Amino acid sequence: MEIRIGIQHSPREIVIESEEKSEALIERLSGAMADGSPVALVDDKGRTVLVPGAKVAYVEVSTEEPRRVGFLG
Repeated sequence: MEIRIGIQHSPREIVIESEEKSEALIERLSGAMADGSPVALVDDKGRTVLVPGAKVAYVEVSTEEPRRVGFLG
């Protein structure tokens, strides 16, 4: 699934692909936003992103598979 996170006072958003269950992810992000603590997210390639819970402006979780661009040969 694709996750888009907007950070306050930042023109760019964080976009990651993750295999984590959407309910668990939303619960972790909601808790981090409520108490202002950072939350660590791991993408499907094993990279870790640390998101400041106090600065999250919005979170968009897409369960659809994003379209891939390329040629099949």
